[in-house]
Amino acid sequence: MRVITGLAVLTAAVMLGACSGVEYRDTNAAVDARPECASGPTRPGETPPAWCERKLEAKWDSQGASEKVDFKKKDDER
Repeated sequence: MRVITGLAVLTAAVMLGACSGVEYRDTNAAVDARPECASGPTRPGETPPAWCERKLEAKWDSQGASEKVDFKKKDDER
């Protein structure tokens, strides 16, 4: 019974994953590259500039609006 349940969960995950995508963004390298972001705020309570803010983001897209691939065309026709 566990095999059937596991297979059903695996099948559902594969089917849902085929129509979606994840975009991952990380600003740590860009912040580290800017010398003005290394010192931090000079006064207590001062917020750092927006370009010095470190962000980790992941956006999930389940629209499935990708272009279709035509496998019938030859390489030189594209």
